[in-house]
Amino acid sequence: MTSNVNREIHLVSRPVGVPVLENFDMVEAPMPAPGKGELLIRNVWMSVDPYMRGRMYDRKSYAPPFQLNEAMGGGHVGQVMESDNADFAVGDYVVGFMGGWREYCVSDGQMLEKVEPNLAPLSAYLGTFGMPGFTAYAGLLRIAELKSSDTVFVSGAGGAVGTVACQIAKIKGCKVIASAGSDDKLEWLKNECGVDEIINYKKVDSLNEAVKAAAPDGIDVYYENVGGEHLEVAINQMNPFGRIAACGMISQYNATEPMPGPSNMAMIVGKSIKIQGFIQTFHLDLRPEFVKDMGTWLAEGKLKWRETVKDGIENAPAAFIGLFSGDNAGKMVVRLGPDTLD
Repeated sequence: MTSNVNREIHLVSRPVGVPVLENFDMVEAPMPAPGKGELLIRNVWMSVDPYMRGRMYDRKSYAPPFQLNEAMGGGHVGQVMESDNADFAVGDYVVGFMGGWREYCVSDGQMLEKVEPNLAPLSAYLGTFGMPGFTAYAGLLRIAELKSSDTVFVSGAGGAVGTVACQIAKIKGCKVIASAGSDDKLEWLKNECGVDEIINYKKVDSLNEAVKAAAPDGIDVYYENVGGEHLEVAINQMNPFGRIAACGMISQYNATEPMPGPSNMAMIVGKSIKIQGFIQTFHLDLRPEFVKDMGTWLAEGKLKWRETVKDGIENAPAAFIGLFSGDNAGKMVVRLGPDTLD
């Protein structure tokens, strides 16, 4: 241990609209001490994710709201420094879901998993091999009931979840259409991941016509990350008995007033479309299959990933805010320290 101070990021005011740096503060707190059955973790990487915006509202949801003037929580990967827990030894690398936004954390071992640093970079356990990857996996294979004959449309395709969703659909033999707001992100998906059609929604005159041209025979599965116009277009172009896995709607996360819904919702009746929202934590029974499949696909060279890295916990708020302007290619992660200590 190199310090007696633990730096943390606190939420000090609730954002109105897009978060700003003034909503956050970096606080120096005493180094936490593990108790009986607990372990002390030195965080190496932490995650910033769009879903965290919902936790900044003071309202009931599937995840409790962040409290003001307290350390926030989120995904993290770190190394065990002290342990009074038989399941974890000093030196083990672990991934967790609550101990982020701080340099050190204490855990009782619940909701903590060991990770293998030689299988993939540690940061990948916050992205492709972590919560975003599992979200893509559960959404496609369970919620959307993916079939190899499907044509799949993915919005927000350049982000942490979208990049994995595109690749899983391709691995399963589907035709994949990817929408994002960056030529760089789309070219990577096409050239590196084999996506069939790419659409920069910021550059087309009509998103509806662009999707129609990319999928002249219609779409069977829509992986929803964005909402708004993308959802309306997906409904327009969806085949009968199409399935929509609603993972997120980032276009609405910072809305300060109710946003209009799709004008064509009546079409879901005539087309027998299934729309289902989901949260990955309700599908954890799939994790053994996810780990097995992802390990196999990695060994076969079928998985690729991109990361946008920000260094230092002091830059975590800016990294989070950047998610809402598309600053990230793939997963946005914050490096808190070296993978190993000298």
